[in-house]
Amino acid sequence: MISASCCRAAALASLLAAAAATAFLTFSLPLSPSVSTTKHTAELLSAASSTPPPPHPTLATASPPPPSPPPAEPATSAARPRKREPSYWRMAPEEALRYAKKEIMAAEPVVADDPDDLYAPLFKNVSQFKRSYQLMERILKVYIYQDGRRPIFHTPPLSGIYASEGWFMKLLEESRPFVVADAAKAHLFYLPYSSQNLRLSLYVPDSHNLRPLAVYLRDFVKGLAAKYPFWNRTRGADHFLVACHDWGPYTTTAHRDLSRNSIKALCNADSSEGIFTPGKDVSLPETTIRTPKRPLRYLGGHPISRRHILAFFAGNVHGRVRPVLLQHWGKGQDEDMRVYALLPGRVSRTMNYIEHMKNSRFCLCPMGYEVNSPRIVEALYYECVPVIIADNFVLPFSDVFDWSAFSVVVAEKDIPDLKRILQGISLRKYVAMHDCVKRLQRHFLWHARPLRYDLFHMILHSIWLSRVNHVQLDN
Repeated sequence: MISASCCRAAALASLLAAAAATAFLTFSLPLSPSVSTTKHTAELLSAASSTPPPPHPTLATASPPPPSPPPAEPATSAARPRKREPSYWRMAPEEALRYAKKEIMAAEPVVADDPDDLYAPLFKNVSQFKRSYQLMERILKVYIYQDGRRPIFHTPPLSGIYASEGWFMKLLEESRPFVVADAAKAHLFYLPYSSQNLRLSLYVPDSHNLRPLAVYLRDFVKGLAAKYPFWNRTRGADHFLVACHDWGPYTTTAHRDLSRNSIKALCNADSSEGIFTPGKDVSLPETTIRTPKRPLRYLGGHPISRRHILAFFAGNVHGRVRPVLLQHWGKGQDEDMRVYALLPGRVSRTMNYIEHMKNSRFCLCPMGYEVNSPRIVEALYYECVPVIIADNFVLPFSDVFDWSAFSVVVAEKDIPDLKRILQGISLRKYVAMHDCVKRLQRHFLWHARPLRYDLFHMILHSIWLSRVNHVQLDN
């Protein structure tokens, strides 16, 4: 037993001695017979300080890999990691509005291949618009008062030249994404009245007295302020109305806070009367809806090669601008300038009103009694570049759109030079403007089921943006 154990111990000691000798020889032998160990160690240290380590054996190739390109600058939002969005539903309404304002101010540039296909030349700042629109979709909640008697309230007019207020009312009241039943969660409060139905219900024909209309709306707002706490918190600054009739602004004048503080979306967006406040109030497009079941009927126009008429207008002659326009360009004085009062029968039998717009390069949109005109949107529908003649008119969505890209604004005093102004626009510029009109069209369309960036959403976005812009940031 003892002899066997001794033998095993002696064998183990021999193995350990052999391993130690092998390790010693391995680390002490030079790289080659002609190079000493010390010199080889110095060369290794020098190489380690001046060259990177060799590639992993499994990645090695016959030739060294090409140098990696310098990192690209984060010029677009696509190059940056996606920012995690907060839980908006946990925020108080004012907190969410302040967050939105900061986010819009710091909006990152939109990538060139934007999946939403927003055409940048249409916008003053497409990046801020896109970010603001995204935040509206994720944050905005609207409370609709159920008070008010029909047909003045909750009865949308869907046809005629004042249909914008009715279509907006209809689509908002049907909206699940934006409407909230709990007023404590609302960022905006909607007064669902129709200025057209208010006129039809209360105005005494030929009385020229709008006071009863304004008093009726004043008493309605006073009733809301007495019944609910929401109006008094901001003195109406988070409340809004949408009115397209020419008298819409005047129906707000009997209530000081309604006129000064609330957001008014008005077709009659006249900055000279002291009622419409640019930057706070919203210029509402006036759309003519002939068939409510088919609001997009007759949409589209002819290509530029088939637009042989330089400029076209036909309509009632009232207000301060149209008589001057007819004086200089009416009665067939110039074949290029087709300017009529009502379209004569001999002319309409050959080419009707809509076909005239589709065959014209420019469609004249002079103001009538008020600064707004449904011809602006009609021109966009028929892909005709609108020529707007209305001093003091705040153009629709001028907070986001660059109207110089797709329209011509002519001062009233320049009507005698109208043809020279239009002929001075080069073909290259006109082609670009015409293309912008076609791309802009989607933002001025009503849909029974709203689509992203359509007219319903553009109106709601302008109201949302007005509220966000006027919220006070924390110091």
